[in-house]
Amino acid sequence: MSIEITKVTARIGAHVSGVDLTRPLAEAEVAALREALNTHKALVLDAHGLDDAGQQAFARRFGDLTTAHPTVGAVADAPHVLPVDSERGRANHWHTDVTFVLNPPQATTLRSLTVPPYGGETLIANQAAAYRDLPEPLRRLADTLWAEHTNDYDYAVPEEDIDEDRAAQRAQFTSIKYRTVHPVVRVHPLTGERGLFIGGFAQRIVGLSLGESRKLLDLLQSYVTRPENVLRHRWSEHQLVVFDNRITQHYAIDNYDGLPRRLHRVTVAGDVPAGVEGKESYSIEGDASHYTPVAA
Repeated sequence: MSIEITKVTARIGAHVSGVDLTRPLAEAEVAALREALNTHKALVLDAHGLDDAGQQAFARRFGDLTTAHPTVGAVADAPHVLPVDSERGRANHWHTDVTFVLNPPQATTLRSLTVPPYGGETLIANQAAAYRDLPEPLRRLADTLWAEHTNDYDYAVPEEDIDEDRAAQRAQFTSIKYRTVHPVVRVHPLTGERGLFIGGFAQRIVGLSLGESRKLLDLLQSYVTRPENVLRHRWSEHQLVVFDNRITQHYAIDNYDGLPRRLHRVTVAGDVPAGVEGKESYSIEGDASHYTPVAA
């Protein structure tokens, strides 16, 4: 086995070489990639020759797959593949994938198909490092908090920017309404690390008003998005990026003048999050059983 792991920044991200994603991976390779993902939170691999079937086969080595999305359609004839296409919308807000369901994905894979000649980077933030950065009093407070996540969130989009296409996209995204309560501090099931578990779908702290919640969530989020905690990945065509969805957030920068940008996303089913005292998340509204099994 000739896998080489090269750190990209001190706190998050690594380039992986010596892996041929077009062939089945050996158990030792999968173990090495899992260990690297646990350590670095986000991995960048060469994906020349990889197609949708190969991407799904790779992601399946980490666990059962989700379908593409609870409410958004998949690539034709590939129910596990979500097209991340600039023509269908842009995820230019900080978030962790699909936290509005009871068991969000454990890992996300993104494969580049078409990249703009400039811009279009993906930011990925380490929420474990953010938690460690918190002052001790704020860390103790965060350990006790729970937040309601929903897909029916405040987009804060100016009215003049909402055309028929955007309105239709939002109607589809919220066609099934989900509300789930997760711990603000999640314990990673493999590493035992504590990390913030918030992001754009977290809208309200249980027991606080919306205004109070927003101030507190914004304060915690400011630690997540510190530059030291963020990997800024500049895409090339035929790359695969894998990130641990249980302990990261990401943001797709809309800085490419509307040029084509297309990725394919495949996600791995996750477990039900647990807080520092072992209590698990709970659902208020919305059944996601058609979207994801629960990982053991």
